[in-house]
Amino acid sequence: MVKLEDIQRNKRIIGLCGAKPCTIRSVEWSGTDALYVTYSDSSGKLDEVIVYREMEPELSLDETGASSFSANAHALKLVSEAYRISLASAFDPYIAVRTSAVQPLPHQMSAVYQEMLPRLPLRYVLADDPGAGKTIMTGLLVKEMIARGDLERCLIVCPGSLCEQWQDELLLKFGLRFEILTNDRLEAAATRNAFDEIPLAIARLDKLARDESCLEKLKKTAWDLVVCDEAHKMSATLASQGEVKATKRYRLGQLLSSITENLLLLTATPHNGKAVDFQLFMALIDPDRFGAARGGSQVAHPDVSDCMRRLVKEDLLTFEGKPLFPERIAQTVNYELSPEEAALYEDVTEYVTSEFNRAERLDGQRKHSVGFALTMLQRRLASSPEAIYQSLHRRRKRLASRMVEIEQGQRTDLFQRRAGEFAWDMFNSEDFDEDDIPLAEREGFEDDVTDSASAAATVQELEAEIRSLELLEARANEVRMSGRDRKWEELSSLLQDNACMFGPDGEREKLIIFTEHKDTLQYLAEKIASLLGDERVVLTIKGGMNRDARRAAEQAFRQDPEVRVLIATDAAGEGINLQRAHLMVNYDLPWNPNRIEQRFGRIHRIGQTEVCHLWNLVAAQTREGEVFQRLFAKLEEERLDLGGRVFDVLGKVTFENRPLKELLLEAIRYGRDPDVRRRLDSVVDESLSKETLQKILDEHALSEDSMNLADVMSIKEDMERAEMRKLEPHYLRSFFLNSMNVAQGRVANREPGRYEVLRVPRDVQKKAPVGEVLKRYERVCFDRNLVRLDGAPEADLLHPGHPLMKALVSWVLDEFHSYLDEGSILIDPEDWGDEPRLLFYLETEVRDGTPARDGKPHVVSRELRFVELGRNGEGRSAGCAPYLDYQEPTKEEAEALLAWAGTQSFAQDAERIAKNYAVANIVQEHAGRIKRRRLPRIEKVEAAVRARRNDEIRYWDERAWHFSEQMRKGTKNAQLNYQNAVQRSSDMADRFDARLDQLELEKSLTAGVPRITGCSLVIPRGLLAEIAGTPVDLGAKANRAAVEAAGMAAVMRIERDLGYEPRDRSRENVGYDIESSAPAGTSMEGLRFIEVKGRVAGAGTVTVSRNEVLSALNNPERFLLALVEVTFDGDGAVAKTQTTYLRKPFHNAIDSTANCVVFDIQDLKAKAEVVLEREDVR
Repeated sequence: MVKLEDIQRNKRIIGLCGAKPCTIRSVEWSGTDALYVTYSDSSGKLDEVIVYREMEPELSLDETGASSFSANAHALKLVSEAYRISLASAFDPYIAVRTSAVQPLPHQMSAVYQEMLPRLPLRYVLADDPGAGKTIMTGLLVKEMIARGDLERCLIVCPGSLCEQWQDELLLKFGLRFEILTNDRLEAAATRNAFDEIPLAIARLDKLARDESCLEKLKKTAWDLVVCDEAHKMSATLASQGEVKATKRYRLGQLLSSITENLLLLTATPHNGKAVDFQLFMALIDPDRFGAARGGSQVAHPDVSDCMRRLVKEDLLTFEGKPLFPERIAQTVNYELSPEEAALYEDVTEYVTSEFNRAERLDGQRKHSVGFALTMLQRRLASSPEAIYQSLHRRRKRLASRMVEIEQGQRTDLFQRRAGEFAWDMFNSEDFDEDDIPLAEREGFEDDVTDSASAAATVQELEAEIRSLELLEARANEVRMSGRDRKWEELSSLLQDNACMFGPDGEREKLIIFTEHKDTLQYLAEKIASLLGDERVVLTIKGGMNRDARRAAEQAFRQDPEVRVLIATDAAGEGINLQRAHLMVNYDLPWNPNRIEQRFGRIHRIGQTEVCHLWNLVAAQTREGEVFQRLFAKLEEERLDLGGRVFDVLGKVTFENRPLKELLLEAIRYGRDPDVRRRLDSVVDESLSKETLQKILDEHALSEDSMNLADVMSIKEDMERAEMRKLEPHYLRSFFLNSMNVAQGRVANREPGRYEVLRVPRDVQKKAPVGEVLKRYERVCFDRNLVRLDGAPEADLLHPGHPLMKALVSWVLDEFHSYLDEGSILIDPEDWGDEPRLLFYLETEVRDGTPARDGKPHVVSRELRFVELGRNGEGRSAGCAPYLDYQEPTKEEAEALLAWAGTQSFAQDAERIAKNYAVANIVQEHAGRIKRRRLPRIEKVEAAVRARRNDEIRYWDERAWHFSEQMRKGTKNAQLNYQNAVQRSSDMADRFDARLDQLELEKSLTAGVPRITGCSLVIPRGLLAEIAGTPVDLGAKANRAAVEAAGMAAVMRIERDLGYEPRDRSRENVGYDIESSAPAGTSMEGLRFIEVKGRVAGAGTVTVSRNEVLSALNNPERFLLALVEVTFDGDGAVAKTQTTYLRKPFHNAIDSTANCVVFDIQDLKAKAEVVLEREDVR
């Protein structure tokens, strides 16, 4: 029984939160028979309760008491590591990088770790150039948010053609298992809502935008993160009446923005050149800040630097400071048609033109489909004799089959409208986009429309069209069978005679050929195989191949030395990375310049080291060929002035505000007219003038984002520092094996660094949702390089976000969290002094004024620090995991030390002193750092929202005044319009005021009182000897301090002599003593992390702590072990130092139960790389 009067701060009481003890944090009386009590439970979570007098019999005092130092030292270390891993991002800020199969580049690291993660909750547009690796950046963001506990549910929305690519990349590179929401999966949902059932989902953009039932289900869900790829497709514009004209995709974007806390929009083209459209696009990120301006004024380039990043390829650098992307060169190969080909071209073009004229009389949908079919036919005419013959043949057969059905009475309509098929549904929509058709369907869709869509309005017209097609088919077959193909002859000459096709060793270089049509693809495959004399040389990727076959073909092209030529269609080639080649031929030219840019991007992407060459084959005397010839000539002319950046904006060029496709169709239909041809030439010249392209480049940039060498070096240095203290593989492996042993799980060694988990304890499994943690795992590992080994099962990579690791951490914290309060006694084997220290675990928080979901203050940043306090009250930072370097006392030592500790009074006011130290040295820095990061961004948003509020209210007030004037004149409906305007003004004021109030709360950043979550007693080795009655050599003790000081001085002097800038970090317990950096602008290597071991001359061994060994193994290229032999003269002064630098001195992690290891110095030197030896005589 515990009386209310005995419930005091820091007492441990049993009965307030079940059977486990809790620690009292504050007490306040309510009268004489009740207490308001704040306590922390075994997990450290704070809670409040009212304790009444009648509850006294149910309560008992925990006899162990807070910080009694009686907890088992081994268990204390284990729960301390669990605690640290639960806050992994505070100790290993790049954990997603280390647990993924990627090697991020500077701009990718900057996007994730400097731009996006610090802005959580995130509303952001990532608009880097194509090929910059937005999928990698997204994968890192998702994985980092999972590791930090910020993400459980993520939805990725993308065009249908990219769904499988997203799924593959997230799985293969990040181990993230996303499920595609196919029609079957949506319909088979057990709860009738697949969005609720699947935490990591990928959905097709147009499936969601156009399916009302999907939208209704989506509205009922909530997500931690929504990612929209190709987000520029979610477009809206301003109608003439001043109202927003939103597409279905835009309305989907608005819905997605409303159901997620974090929204990331990915696009390489956020700005289409229209300021109002860009404002509406940005309104998806923040509708209070952006949107169409009232009254006609629109800011062309609003400040978006805090919510969007835009880097162009030319600004991207490697970690070595070199340009990331090589030069790219495009050449036009003009050729003339043979007389037979020219005659066929004129005949087919005449047919297409006349059918276009007939289609003008049709309704919207049918006119659209016929126009699409005729366009495809014209493009196939330009592709190859084989493609136009097969297309004419199929079209004639389909129309003839339709005629037979009519004659037999099986159908009455000439044009059968298809319904229910996804591709056709999209085709009939107002914002049809061929790219949104899934790869598996696209080529079949094109064939279906091209073969069947006709402008015939009567049976007689259909019969006439079939006769025309019979004649064209026969002529196409004649050309096909003649064996004369001028386009192929140009390609053949290019393959055989162009020097770029062969490497320095005379071997043929790898080449990619893009065509738009599968008939041409097969035709080229046969021709090239015959030309090169080996069918194994040629590989094709075409529509209809499943993803495994596509992946195998891509792998073969990249790895198989026999495969030299890859032929691909646009549909099949989308989403594959082919930087293994640097040569490309556009056998067919797409009518969308964006496709040309995308094709070039298949080889001109990250990883490419060679100059990229592109050849465009153009039939000069054809009508569309003349346009292309003019376009490429003008483009090359401007490339000489503007560089390769012209290719970045090729897809954004319009021609008198029309797409290239319309210009080409005009050339085909009216190109015989000289005036039309001159006007088209003028349009191309004006659209590709230097001034126009420069304007597009400026709009393309949008903001002044760039990365210079200093930025790159700063990121690199941050990564190198973090590398020294990373958790994986060594810290995580040690924790996992120890924890599984304590939990009575079974783990067996298999291949080096890999394990089989034979049994996961049931209690551990219960810490995760049912089925999330398996009973056993065939293989697990902690190093990403060991996930896949030849001849061995694939391993699960265990990291802080993995379900098994999360469950194990949770179990350890639940089982042993009270040990943190109880504390233990640890021995510092490297300290020969006699002053004991208290090791405190301190949690610091920074909060804003917004409430969290549980109603408590919202914590925007939480950190765990370790602080040691001497008997005299002097505090110091203890590093990241100081307990690992300390020794566990034997049973006899523990008993003697506990008895001694019971006689000491050093802990009387220690908690207050530790908190005061934290307030002065930790909390203020923590809060200041968060304020510097968040306040400027919030203030920028606040100013923009306030300006928009004023504009909106001014507009509606003016409208209200206008309608009031009309009311006085007696205008009809004026009163209703006046009332609506007044209401809109009031609604706008309420909406924006609520947002401004929210921003005020976000600006209210305060530091929470530092919370002590654990405390242990650290006994120096010298004091242990004194307590045990073992004499200590005071001379040796003093000499040791002098040796260490001499060693540090010697290494600092050497670093300065070598031109480095050393910084002493020996008192920070970071796993090394000196951080040495190369001066900016030099060719010297970057940071060096040096652990200094001073020894008296002649000493044969050196002792290295656990953290020092693991730091060395974490970053072996940057870690140096400096062995300094110190010789003293007769007066005790330093006479000479002999310094040796060793790189890679350690090769294996020390035993997980050991805190340090003793090495033979000569053995270390023999096995390590000696990088410096120097003698200094004083």
